[in-house]
Amino acid sequence: MSTEFDLEALLAARGAERYDLHTRHLNPQLPRMLHTIGFDKVYERAEGAHFFDAEGNDHLDMLAGFGVMGLGRHHPVVRKALHDVLDLNLADLTRFDCQPLPGLLAERLLAHSPHLDRVFFGNSGTEAVETALKFARFATGRPRVLYCDHAFHGLTTGSLSVNGEDGFRDGFAPLLPDTAVPLGDLAALERELKKGDVAALIVEPIQGKGVHEAPPGYLRAVQELLHKHKALLIADEVQTGLGRTGDFYAYQHEDGVEPDLVCVAKALSGGYVPVSATLGKDWIFKKVYSSMDRVLVHSASFGSNAQAMAAGLAVLAVMEDEQIVARARATGELLKSRLVALIGTYELLADVRGRGLMIGIEFGRPDSLKLRGRWTMLQAARKGLFAQMVVVPLLQRHRILTQVSGDHLEVIKLIPPLVIDEADVDRFVDAFTAVMDDAHSGGGLMWDFGRTLIKQAVAGR
Repeated sequence: MSTEFDLEALLAARGAERYDLHTRHLNPQLPRMLHTIGFDKVYERAEGAHFFDAEGNDHLDMLAGFGVMGLGRHHPVVRKALHDVLDLNLADLTRFDCQPLPGLLAERLLAHSPHLDRVFFGNSGTEAVETALKFARFATGRPRVLYCDHAFHGLTTGSLSVNGEDGFRDGFAPLLPDTAVPLGDLAALERELKKGDVAALIVEPIQGKGVHEAPPGYLRAVQELLHKHKALLIADEVQTGLGRTGDFYAYQHEDGVEPDLVCVAKALSGGYVPVSATLGKDWIFKKVYSSMDRVLVHSASFGSNAQAMAAGLAVLAVMEDEQIVARARATGELLKSRLVALIGTYELLADVRGRGLMIGIEFGRPDSLKLRGRWTMLQAARKGLFAQMVVVPLLQRHRILTQVSGDHLEVIKLIPPLVIDEADVDRFVDAFTAVMDDAHSGGGLMWDFGRTLIKQAVAGR
């Protein structure tokens, strides 16, 4: 008896129920939030850096699935690689052989970090971080890992322990014995290292929350301090890696920085198959996997599966062939320069920062009396509402998807697919300018929506 399953027919019959299904069976707050801010769109298809609705209207994606879609959606080379790997009917995940694809992907990844030697493949960014935390603690024989204030490294228990945002940590204690230090504060780091129980510091070269970059020289100085105290440097490149900041890894912006462990995920997937990688030095891996008895001391059921490895290999091939890193650097410089030029024009626009195609737009207290009163009203209700007031019209009026960079932050983070072009930059800057014009005009639409957000913020307390 053959089983018939028609995915296209299922979606045609039930696709319109998408928000109701989510409300009934998944996280009920997600559809509620989307309805509230008018993000409850129905996208029918996607290509590159654009979504399309049922009417064929295109929406510019400046979010890239939180950085997953580095090559945009449905890149033909990655699609073909996945079709090919399925058609080959490989003997995958036998667990008692060595397939070629994981070795080939590890070889290609390590070529971008010649000071590193070995790779562990998992399925997500938080898994890559968990791996690094375990390896660092075992290799050093020490229990404590340091992290930076406002860091984000994932939401499973180990990675949550090095998460610098209390809102994610609340209610999930007890966590691992880890300690926060301010980003850029070498004295605070050294005070903790002198206690002698620190295994490692984990750091994002550019923090995703707020888009804050480590100060010049900080990573190199951190590395020296850590090694002096027999501790390790872990670079979390889950979001910043694979070209996002205009170099293959963000830590490469600073000469002489060679992390002991590097965490990679998101864009390595090509947007199709979850995959992560933890790259590390030979001695660390050999200490963890010290004998045949310990061969499975750290493993992942779906790690190194053929589909994920094929996607990763295809992504790296595209990045090299299409010079994605150089394109991201050039397009990012263009976008950032266009936005920086607006700072003097709009008093609500406080700062534009970042590298490559990871850009933060920060809003701040205006000078004029009328705008200052409205700003103060929003801040009293809930910090971060003005940034949300900008994000919503960008989507509703200009069909551009963006995100607020973190809870209680007046920062919008731009992390578009690395394949956006000059026309996309023009479109975003024109739309952002129009929204800023509206916000500074003293007129209705944005501030009317702000009053709605205030009512919801107050009701939610």
